[in-house]
Amino acid sequence: MKLCVLCLEKKAVVKRPKTGQPICKECFYYVFETEIHHTITDNQLFQPGERVGIGASGGKDSTVLAHVMKTLNERYNYDLDLYLLSVDEGITGYRDDSLETVKRNQQQYQLPLKIVSYKDLYGWSMDDIVKEIGRKNNCTYCGVFRRQALDRGSVMLGVQHIVTGHNADDIAETVLMNIFRGDIARLGRCTEIVTQGESQIKRSKPFKYTYEKEIVMYAYFKKLDYFSTECIYSPNAYRGYARTFLKDLESIRPTAIIDIIHSGEAFEIKSGTKMPSQATCTRCGYMSSNTLCKACVLLEGLNRGLPQLGVGKQSKREKEYNTQAELPQIQHFSDIKRDKEEPSLILPNPHSTNRPAIRIPW
Repeated sequence: MKLCVLCLEKKAVVKRPKTGQPICKECFYYVFETEIHHTITDNQLFQPGERVGIGASGGKDSTVLAHVMKTLNERYNYDLDLYLLSVDEGITGYRDDSLETVKRNQQQYQLPLKIVSYKDLYGWSMDDIVKEIGRKNNCTYCGVFRRQALDRGSVMLGVQHIVTGHNADDIAETVLMNIFRGDIARLGRCTEIVTQGESQIKRSKPFKYTYEKEIVMYAYFKKLDYFSTECIYSPNAYRGYARTFLKDLESIRPTAIIDIIHSGEAFEIKSGTKMPSQATCTRCGYMSSNTLCKACVLLEGLNRGLPQLGVGKQSKREKEYNTQAELPQIQHFSDIKRDKEEPSLILPNPHSTNRPAIRIPW
């Protein structure tokens, strides 16, 4: 029987993907939570009394993030007011089911929940968008709309700080994707643990150095309630190819994930390189490096029946339509009002039968 290398008392039940150490369940919980605590304190992510929104999708990352944030907040007295913030993209058979998990998490962790939807914010659901544009480039629309939806939901909640469940694997994949695309601007900031734009809403990633495999193991051993089905529109996403490449590297060299992150942190942009300047969208008031933000351009393309407008690099057609008469717009960022009352309890659908079994870890 192999003993835990940390306590030297209990039987080892897991080999840590990050270090290769055989450890017992209790020691795994301790090192997993303590490493995240050190990431938070070393980077001074929070201030006492802060209202913090946890980006909650119902998946493994956000569910573990909600559990760990509540646990650490109580254990180390961060003195944070925590909220769950979810985005309903309008994907039938996927997001509607995952939101049922978020509603159960709300009850399990006793955290207020706010849900904002694409339909309410933009007048389009992802199901509507896919019917219009097909399955190519739909992730572009979803990513752009979701980033802005989180900020808009944060203003409604009155929070100035969002934490997301982006883990080490996600960040390493993003580094690779930006290298493959030659995207210098994003490569320079994709490894930052804290970002903040013109919206003044701070975002941070407590799981920056946490392996995806360990997150799944933690959720499995803790028997956390999470939704494990992949998005029905994502099989052909560009990120999937970067993920496959990264997993192949990890199987050969487990430290490859952290090594790629550290390499991304060490990148220096050559002096004199032309970088986009940060400005504000003239239409909706959101941060943008162009006259119109990406969300406004994409939405205008949908409303005009030109769904490829704004996909890829800025084209002559996009510049032309930027100057034409405006169609229905997104609410201006400065006009968003904070909700007068705290979010009320959103009960799960008692008739929901789609509750996937917890996935067994690798």
